[in-house]
Amino acid sequence: MTALATGGGDPAGPRRDATVDRAAGGAAGSGPARRPAALRYAPAVAGYAVVVAALLATGTPAPDVARWTGYALLAVLLPGTLVFRALRRRPHTLVEDVAFGAAVGLVLELAGWAAFTAAGLPHLLWLWPLAVLVPFAVVPRLRRHWRTTGHAPVPTGWAWALAGVVAGFTLYLYESFLRVNPVLPTDEGQAQYIDLAFQLSLAGAATHQVPLDVPQVAGEPLHYHWFGFAHFAAASLVSGVDLPTVFFRLGVPTLCALAAVLAAVVGWRVTGRPYAGVAAAALMFTVGEFGYENGIRQLFGTQATFIVWGSPSMTYSWVLLLPLVAALGELVGRARGSTVPALGRGAWVLSALFLAASTGAKASSVPVVLAALAFTAAVSLVFRRTLPRAVLAAAGLALAAQLFATAVLFAFESHGVTVDPFSGLRPYVGTGRPAGTTALLWAAVFVAFLLNLQLRLAGVVALLRLRRWRLEPVQVFLLGGALAGPAIYLLVGHPGSSNQYFTRAGFAFGVILSAWGWAELVDSAALGARGRALLGAGAAGLAVLLTAVQLWRPAASPSTPAYAPVLPLLTWAAALAAVALLVGLCWPALVGRWPGLAGRGGAVLLTAALVAGAPGLVLDAAAAHRFPNGGAYPVERMPASRVAAARYVQEHSAPGDVVATNAHCRAVVNGWCDARSFWVSAYTERSVLVEGWAFAPRMVGLPGGPYAPFWDAERLRANDAAFTAPTAAGLADLRDTYGVRWLVVDRRVAPESPALATLADLRYTNARMAVYRLR
Repeated sequence: MTALATGGGDPAGPRRDATVDRAAGGAAGSGPARRPAALRYAPAVAGYAVVVAALLATGTPAPDVARWTGYALLAVLLPGTLVFRALRRRPHTLVEDVAFGAAVGLVLELAGWAAFTAAGLPHLLWLWPLAVLVPFAVVPRLRRHWRTTGHAPVPTGWAWALAGVVAGFTLYLYESFLRVNPVLPTDEGQAQYIDLAFQLSLAGAATHQVPLDVPQVAGEPLHYHWFGFAHFAAASLVSGVDLPTVFFRLGVPTLCALAAVLAAVVGWRVTGRPYAGVAAAALMFTVGEFGYENGIRQLFGTQATFIVWGSPSMTYSWVLLLPLVAALGELVGRARGSTVPALGRGAWVLSALFLAASTGAKASSVPVVLAALAFTAAVSLVFRRTLPRAVLAAAGLALAAQLFATAVLFAFESHGVTVDPFSGLRPYVGTGRPAGTTALLWAAVFVAFLLNLQLRLAGVVALLRLRRWRLEPVQVFLLGGALAGPAIYLLVGHPGSSNQYFTRAGFAFGVILSAWGWAELVDSAALGARGRALLGAGAAGLAVLLTAVQLWRPAASPSTPAYAPVLPLLTWAAALAAVALLVGLCWPALVGRWPGLAGRGGAVLLTAALVAGAPGLVLDAAAAHRFPNGGAYPVERMPASRVAAARYVQEHSAPGDVVATNAHCRAVVNGWCDARSFWVSAYTERSVLVEGWAFAPRMVGLPGGPYAPFWDAERLRANDAAFTAPTAAGLADLRDTYGVRWLVVDRRVAPESPALATLADLRYTNARMAVYRLR
């Protein structure tokens, strides 16, 4: 363990350097550098074409796709890439410039959005890139960054493999999200995953507010991670594309594609190995969870499956977290022998930028980063008796970011998070059994948790074994993040299981380290071109076989014991382990028959373990045909008549107008209101006096859950009286005190009083809805 912090003794070092030379530099003389531009850019064009085809196939207007492309290129990529080039010391690859530039562009966009919105000029947000473009055009020292020179060539196989990852995940999104969620509901039976309307309402609020209020309770501060929804708002304002089209079509595939590319380029930069980077992207966006349940809700949550569209702020946070890992990795200590040019002092600026943006992107990001840096410092202190200044300074930056988030963004709200060890595992153990049985069940459930969410990180074990625990500092940093994510998940609890997001933040660290271990193990096997091709074909064949078996296998039927849901996973794991054991016993005979297999069993076994979850995404996409709009997760009816009335308000109101409605409840159960109704604020893009209050920060975690009563009884009484017993004085009070200008009536909830038509102007009506404007 002493060498864990010292980084001494790298048994895979010489072979690693040779691989880097072959993959990155060896082709410089005759390969990618000499190919025609059409061939060099073909993988990127192919990936873009698949994304566009998926969008067009799901009804996205072609002009919207064109406007979105222009927005992405001119308002995000271009300014961000110029700034990134000014910060990094020397160029590496063009794809790295563009990927890091896109992430920097999103950070700059956030600042521009805040400035223009705070000034009351969100309609002029399209001007914000000039703040970057003009200085880079007129300042002589900055003009050189417009030129694309000095970039290293990208291996052809790397580029096409990454394009395959992007295309494959886009097809998953097409089946699981894009195809089953229309931009606007088309009939009265439309269903929608319950959280989507709430998230759309946040993006709608961000088109005209900074900081954001709770859209469902006008004037209530939103102490929440809302930066990702500000991005959707900014994208709509700059591109001119309607916000629902941005939210339900363009935003999610774009962020996922960018996150996949960033995983590949960050993995390359951190490890010094190009194919470790693309393997990290594949582990993140091609392989799903192990122990798939044929579309039924995953046991302990998911890493990327479902969550990338069910909570797009997670993907947005990855887009900031991945380059942050690269920047901090430079400060902690670069991989020995890496041929990737150093970022230089710009790594400090990049770290500060990405930390600042990560504070409000997802509340789980900065704590995991801080824990990773603390782990790095602790290992160095214990085993090297020193604390590197760079690590301490980086930890100071992360701590400052966390304090800012806690005090300013979240106002010390807990959002229902409590210290509750193993709360995510406890439901599968149950109670009332003998101590020995309970201990055995705990062990089994913990193993199921590791297999379900962490099997893709098996390469970490291989790396530890290859390095004999002598990890380099950057590897210790990645290990710290990979451990911190699930550790925090196991330590804390949340009524909505949102502690899962800590595992997803740690996953960004883990896939890079796991891919690093896989790459070193494959290198130690000294595979030639034919051997690598056979390994790749075998992995693909195994993935197809496992997927076919799982599609054929019927879904597990519900059963009563608490531990029953984990049994299929453990059974399937035991079956695959038995097959692996059988192959291992036969391996000497196989080596005797084919001597080329000698010394390569470890690479085959690890590759098989890493792709074992490959059916996960396919099964989730297939389940969208049986469980549309969220699988077994809660869905909400979203009738077209409701949305049409809300859209009328959006089109005819001012951004500062407040809306009142009589629709507060998703359902009423035994007289209690399930206050998770968010459609009015979502599709009007306006603040609502009182809609559904269950997701307001002060309500999360209270007894009663979504059925807890509203905290301001007087406001609710005044709101409801406008529909049931309206008076001129009461309506005037709503207008003058709260800024209410519009009343949205759902007559299925309760018809409005006939007197309302004499006191307000009826502006819109359909078979279900009515919209009034206060005089």
